[in-house]
Amino acid sequence: MNTPFIYQAGRERRPGLQLRLPLKKGIILLSALLLNAFYADANVRLPKLFGDGMVLQRNQNIPVWGWADKGEKVTVTFRGQSKTVKADNSGKWKVELSPEAAGGPFKLHVKGKNAISLNDVLVGEVWLCSGQSNMEWSVRGSKDAEKEIREGKYPLIRHFKVPNTTAKDPQNDIRGGSWVAASPNTVGDFTAVGYFFARELYKELQVPIGLINSSWGGTDIETWISRSALQNSDIFKAMMRTMPASADLEYVIKERKNQLNKRIVELQGSFPKDSAAAAIFRLADFDDSKWPKVKVPGFWEQSVENLDGIAWLRTSFNIKPENAGKPAELHLAMIDDSDETYVNGTKVGSVKNGYNTNRVYNVPAGVLKAGKNVISVRVEDTGGGGGIYGSANDVKIQMDNETIPLEGQWKFQLESLLSVANSNSMSDPNSFPTLLYNGMIHPLIPYAIKGALWYQGENNAGRAVQYRDAFPLMINDWRSKWNQGNFPFYFVQLSSWIASSGDSNHGSSWAELREAQTQTLKLPNTGMAVTIDIGETNDIHPKNKQDVGKRLAAVALNQSYKKGGTFKGPAFEKLEISGNKAVLNFTETGSGLMAKDKYGYLRGFEIAGADQKFYYAKGYVEGNKVILSSDQVSAPVAVRYAWADDAGDANLFNKEGFPAVPFRTDNWKPITENVKYTLR
Repeated sequence: MNTPFIYQAGRERRPGLQLRLPLKKGIILLSALLLNAFYADANVRLPKLFGDGMVLQRNQNIPVWGWADKGEKVTVTFRGQSKTVKADNSGKWKVELSPEAAGGPFKLHVKGKNAISLNDVLVGEVWLCSGQSNMEWSVRGSKDAEKEIREGKYPLIRHFKVPNTTAKDPQNDIRGGSWVAASPNTVGDFTAVGYFFARELYKELQVPIGLINSSWGGTDIETWISRSALQNSDIFKAMMRTMPASADLEYVIKERKNQLNKRIVELQGSFPKDSAAAAIFRLADFDDSKWPKVKVPGFWEQSVENLDGIAWLRTSFNIKPENAGKPAELHLAMIDDSDETYVNGTKVGSVKNGYNTNRVYNVPAGVLKAGKNVISVRVEDTGGGGGIYGSANDVKIQMDNETIPLEGQWKFQLESLLSVANSNSMSDPNSFPTLLYNGMIHPLIPYAIKGALWYQGENNAGRAVQYRDAFPLMINDWRSKWNQGNFPFYFVQLSSWIASSGDSNHGSSWAELREAQTQTLKLPNTGMAVTIDIGETNDIHPKNKQDVGKRLAAVALNQSYKKGGTFKGPAFEKLEISGNKAVLNFTETGSGLMAKDKYGYLRGFEIAGADQKFYYAKGYVEGNKVILSSDQVSAPVAVRYAWADDAGDANLFNKEGFPAVPFRTDNWKPITENVKYTLR
């Protein structure tokens, strides 16, 4: 039994860090005396990941590093340990503290010519959370959000959001961020998958849990891999020989931006002079008849690729005379990233940086009028997809006695393109490979972690076969760079979503991506949470993140913390043919197989003969086997299970409640076999 961890809240004050960062060379001319005084007072500094409220990994060496003057002596003190080192010729220094048991809060002191004290430092379990939007997805946007936020009182669960950053070179530090304790005031902004995972771990382990959230929606796996790994990879090295050198990337990005400007001019003419000139776009009587159109819901990149910036979307609808003046609710699904929304020129709502937040705005009484009414939405997109997206059923005007759908073609006008203030940054994380590794992973190394959680793949489904190599490449790349051995790497298999309505007979890129994820389990110390049963047909972002976190936690508690128990679902072992029946054997059956259906019917299985045409199969559970047949297939040769983009009807589980892993018994040609990643 674990001894409960006691956190003594309020034991130490938490003043802000007394750090003064060096000025950029050449910005301001200072006298030699003032310059020397500045450096004498403020040379030692730490990465921004080190701060008040941080969590350090227990039971393994703890790297602490930073920068100082060349040759400056730096001493790090923590829990009675004291390590001293001299900064190298480039000003870098690093010490490794000996392993510590869980506990806290403590202070960490760093002293050189100046001194830094970090307060409220905990020692526990640290997990890196990364991937695209389903990992970035917040508690605030998840199922039962109000309840989860209200009950989110876990001061020993800490969260650090790494700022979204692209970079052409590996960065030494991140742009900002801070460690935040889980409370009703803060937990809404935590990664939902990470938080629900951490909550399960905390309940079982009773030690602090730290989450480093380095995720960005709509991103390819290739942008999360280092340049050296890609260059040494059999599948990417030829492509990497054509990638511009780091020094040339800025020029290439500028050229792409010039091409985008030309495309915008072709599409809409000129840009508005400024935001004040564009403000008239909100008015109901503004003439938008010459504006181009885009589909809503849907990302505007379907019309203009690599478009990041501020744009306006407008549509109109008609109101019956008897509904004029009545209050209403305006539903706009989700908007990536920020919006200001107007109805007939009246602002009805806005959300800042809430790409995963459903927009439901109250339209006050008196705003709607009989006949034509106009909606104007100013959208700011800072990277990835942009615009109004989600389910068509969530784009509507709703009144007491009438619902008016708003999906369809909306008018579109770009106000301005995203300006990149830092020449080392690219606005689109998918512009080139390595950009997010450089900006959001490399700066975290070698911070001690227990392991990594990964939820990504939606962006790579179109080249799923290549993912069989790309995903293991990334895992091995990170493990190599961290130099912590084969640390645990647990990931979420793609959930169910309508996508392209792919299935066994037409091909399913999402099923092929799930297969690639399953094959990655061949790597040591990996684990996978299957989620096909908790997806949403019309939403790529399923709201049930609680079960995702629980299933990842079940893997971690078994594999990383040796707690035992069933932690995964049935996995296909072998196929036997007996006449017109297919007999499937499974492992990981727990206390037995079951069909999650009140009548006991199995769903999600298909059978094919030599003609490779699949038909739905009837089946039943017999011990640890599944027996299948189909009236259309007299001589079965292959079986597939949950082989579709939207595979939510598949219902084979073990009695412990874990869903079976999707699979196929054939090796027939995948539809994504010849689709490869290329430089844009």
